Amino acid sequence: MTLEQWTTVDRYLTDMLVPTDSALDTTLQSSALAGLPPHNVSPLQGKLLLLLAQIQRARNILEIGTLGGYSTIWLARALPADGSLIALEADPKHASVARSNIAQAGLSDVVELRLGRALDTLPQLAAEGRGPFDLIFIDADKSNNPDYFVWALKLSRRGSLIIADNVVRNGAVVDAATSDKSVQGVRRFNELLATESRVSATVIQTVGSKGYDGFALALVTDD
Repeated sequence: MTLEQWTTVDRYLTDMLVPTDSALDTTLQSSALAGLPPHNVSPLQGKLLLLLAQIQRARNILEIGTLGGYSTIWLARALPADGSLIALEADPKHASVARSNIAQAGLSDVVELRLGRALDTLPQLAAEGRGPFDLIFIDADKSNNPDYFVWALKLSRRGSLIIADNVVRNGAVVDAATSDKSVQGVRRFNELLATESRVSATVIQTVGSKGYDGFALALVTDD
């Protein structure tokens, strides 16, 4: 199988299962025009995030890493009328684009976007008593994934769902001798998943228009 085949299948399934959506399409277009890296989740992955949040009956969501707001919009749409989402973004340009995209999707009253390094804003959230969150999506710089996971646990409760993207790294995750900081971070994150007694976790490998990677899912089973 090749990326071209995976992309063709992705397009077929997206056409079947993810209806055209002007707000989401505009988000992708504006992000590309602004020069943001094409690291957003695929439409099918976005739909998966929405479904997981709905299955979770999430009312309070935390997103670590927002980029242009594409996944943010998917997650926010899963919330009930009184739900809320806090999105963390370190890059001012990304945050500006995301705010605009979230506004044009009609979700400014639902989403609170905080600018700053997540390792600075996460302690602030804890100090403000803004947890526990029902669902936490980690999709930021992978070298800090272990620290993000530790904070996600602090801001969770029994029954919370923690999701992390890009944990296979095109298969590079098996290379114990790697010098790639992102792969090193993902490897340490996966080791934490394996040894943390408070979660039950798995990783699903994915292929598609975004290439070969994977999602980690961790259910918090104990406080």
